[in-house]
Amino acid sequence: MKNSKVSQVTGEMLTNYYELNKKKKEIEAEMNQLKKIFHDYLDNHIGADDKGEVILNGYKLQRQIRKTEKFDEEVTIKRLEDLKMNDLIQIVKKPDALKIKSALNLGFLHEKDLDGCIITTSSPAISVKSITPR
Repeated sequence: MKNSKVSQVTGEMLTNYYELNKKKKEIEAEMNQLKKIFHDYLDNHIGADDKGEVILNGYKLQRQIRKTEKFDEEVTIKRLEDLKMNDLIQIVKKPDALKIKSALNLGFLHEKDLDGCIITTSSPAISVKSITPR
């Protein structure tokens, strides 16, 4: 059914989608349980937060460790200010949505004042649920 234009939705299609989605959720739950077991095994035999691999029955289980670093904003800003290194601190201006909504509600600001300022995005989502007891 790839890349085909369908001009009609059938009950069979809805049933198929519903059943496939149910199987997908069951499979994801089982895979998550297996991943937990794999992580526990590797933690106990190789070490927590260590990469490693195990080969069994022609399959290789491999764990990579991805590390990310970021600055603790509050602590770093305080430290940089103490060091008189204010040039290393960004000043970010951004609209305060909560205050804007309050100003609109109180009449200090009008919708027309914000014409062209609001970006609306949308994304379609499909949901198929059974409405008959199974």
